Amino acid sequence: MNFKYLIFSTVLIFTGSTSILANEFQRGFSSSRTCTRNEYREEYIPGTRDAPGVVNQWEETIEVPCPSADLSTNKDEFDNNDCSEGTIAGGILGAGIATAISRGKDRWWVIPAGLVGGSLVGCQIDGG
Repeated sequence: MNFKYLIFSTVLIFTGSTSILANEFQRGFSSSRTCTRNEYREEYIPGTRDAPGVVNQWEETIEVPCPSADLSTNKDEFDNNDCSEGTIAGGILGAGIATAISRGKDRWWVIPAGLVGGSLVGCQIDGG
């Protein structure tokens, strides 16, 4: 007799728990949402000499696009790559190479050119 009560209570527990999970959904599956708003409307019906005009007024529920919870579609994209470390390292390396390979009076223009060229290359390598 106790075995029947055990089976009955087990069945009752499991059938009661399915209604708790009914409103949940798993991640990755589609879900739908309907968003609405109320709009006030008026319509004027012109009158005649014998009967005055009438203004009918009512509210309609209109379906509108829901505000998106996903902010990636609404935000403006901008490039936040910072290449300042690559610019500094590339400029130092470029100026050093220019100093090593230049001789005599050519150093006055080769070192700044190596600095600028190295900083441009360093920025591109760093992700800019």
